[in-house]
Amino acid sequence: MGTETTKNVILTGFSFTGKSAVGREVACRLGWDFVDSDDEVVALAGKDIAEIFAHDGEARFRELERQVLGRLCAAEGRVIATGGGAVVDPANRDLFAQRGVVVCLDAEPETIHQRLQAAQETYHMVRPLLAIENPLEHIRRLKASRQEFYDTADWEVSTDLLSVDQVADEVVNGYRQVVARRRDPEYFEGASFLVTTLSQVYPVFVGWGLLRQLGKLMLQTRLGRSARVISDERVLPLYGSMACTSLEHAGSLVESLAVPAGETSKSIETASSVYDWLVDERVDRDTSIVALGGGVVGDLAGFVAATFLRGLPLVQVPTSLLAMADSSIGGKVAVNHPRAKNLIGAFYQPHLVVMDVMTLSTLPRREFVSGWAEVVKHAVTLAPDFLHFLESHVDKLGNLDAEATTEAVRRSASLKARIVSEDEREQGKRTVLNYGHTIAHGLEAAAGYERFLHGEAVAIGMMGAALLSQRLGLISETVALQQKDLLERFGLPTSCSDIDQGLVAQAMQLDKKVREKSLRWVLLEGPGRTTVRDDVPQEEVAKVLEELMIH
Repeated sequence: MGTETTKNVILTGFSFTGKSAVGREVACRLGWDFVDSDDEVVALAGKDIAEIFAHDGEARFRELERQVLGRLCAAEGRVIATGGGAVVDPANRDLFAQRGVVVCLDAEPETIHQRLQAAQETYHMVRPLLAIENPLEHIRRLKASRQEFYDTADWEVSTDLLSVDQVADEVVNGYRQVVARRRDPEYFEGASFLVTTLSQVYPVFVGWGLLRQLGKLMLQTRLGRSARVISDERVLPLYGSMACTSLEHAGSLVESLAVPAGETSKSIETASSVYDWLVDERVDRDTSIVALGGGVVGDLAGFVAATFLRGLPLVQVPTSLLAMADSSIGGKVAVNHPRAKNLIGAFYQPHLVVMDVMTLSTLPRREFVSGWAEVVKHAVTLAPDFLHFLESHVDKLGNLDAEATTEAVRRSASLKARIVSEDEREQGKRTVLNYGHTIAHGLEAAAGYERFLHGEAVAIGMMGAALLSQRLGLISETVALQQKDLLERFGLPTSCSDIDQGLVAQAMQLDKKVREKSLRWVLLEGPGRTTVRDDVPQEEVAKVLEELMIH
């Protein structure tokens, strides 16, 4: 069988879960070869699979399949689509475990039945699974009999509601995570999920009371020798001692610094003062920067970590809901320019993210409410099932129920992680995360970064994006009202007053999403579905801004 390798992706799963189509796309993305074991069996036998079963029996087919899989798995750099029953053979399962990362593509029996019918109608070929009495029930029974073997895979992707591209995204992300865990299992032990990008693979820990384990988690991720904690004047008195004590008990040399609380600290001037402190501290490249606080601290400390000594290890320890659900994941770090938000920054991934949901208990009520905007954004644009979870648990979430809030934070952050893992530098799919942000950044800049909390501006911006989507005929009024209702149930604003519409429009033109003088709008096509448009008529934008800004 050869030595263990991770240099193959082996796709298992029932018939019509998409193994061949997805396998070709995954192979293209990885730059590998794609092979289908069923095709290879046909070539070896000189007859199609139905003929093998009819004339030679299933035992002969399985023998040929075993030979083919042994040969295919002996090489490296291949994406191998296996037959639906291949995984039942223990010899094949052992082979797969040694020669690659096994990803199972799954689908509900009803989905498989519908795909079979569509394929038969399209290609006018009799499908054996349909040429029997009650095929759906047969699919259910056969799939159930194999499920324990499918469950031995390293990673699983449910394909029912996903396109081939989306499934391929999930397969590549899963492959990278499995490879990372195999290389250093201790490093990732206990992580809620991983973020896997081309520049970094890092664990994210989400839980209640995790701050006391910060030192232990930094040791686990090889970051324990020296740390400089950057926080703000409100958070450091609350949690600085707990964080520093945890680090010291783990053997780390620790010092801390507090900057003024608020958006105005996201500036070149504040960053320069932090540089001065690090110089005085004689910090070297083995020192980790620990960002303890909300999104402002995370952005500022991350920007400093990215630029001081050409890069220091960064640990994000978010203490606000907004930072947990969104900004601490993905490596976008920046400071503001007086004329626009986040104009000066970098993509710089952290080495570790630790989210102690308990710290939300001391968050001012307005900031806590503000943070739900990004959570709702992830649900509306990416996950209808999560949207339903939020709608069903608004009261518990609003009252910081430990179990429900921890689950909401974990799911929101993992959705952000999935997108970041697929598109680290916002060249494609990550653009969806800008839903609502075009108007939001314009509002913040027009108000001098003082009137709105970021989540409040995002909530208003999301409402503007939904109204614009409705005006362009992309969604119904019902979908827009569903979003409005959820935002308002969380206590978020969906309109504003006393803002100069002209200043908002002007600031929007300086937004980072402007390309070739055209604004790129992330618009809604339905729950969990978005589109990016750069052809939105200015008059429609003006009407939406007027509707949002009640006088």
